[in-house]
Amino acid sequence: MKTHQVSTDGGRERFLAQIARLWPAAKGSVAEVHKPCVRARCRACAAGRKHRAFILSYKEGGRRRCLYVPAERVAALRTAIAHGRKIEQLLSQGGAALVKQARQGR
Repeated sequence: MKTHQVSTDGGRERFLAQIARLWPAAKGSVAEVHKPCVRARCRACAAGRKHRAFILSYKEGGRRRCLYVPAERVAALRTAIAHGRKIEQLLSQGGAALVKQARQGR
């Protein structure tokens, strides 16, 4: 298989600058769940309302994992997840640009 050398023409520096602006970044999703508590005589749980909690769902080694997220960290985590999605878009666009550039250089 023949490979082509592709010039980045400063694209690496632009890409790294874009990534730096998107830090912190994360991959996964945050979900609000309602769970019963551990107190035996909880009025909310007895009434069926349960308690609001947040979980981060992500993949590790091909397996889905979940972590409890404190309510005060949810907004920051959602921002980091949005940044992670933007980084994935940039990677996809960069890959397509490299292929187009290689085709033009044939």
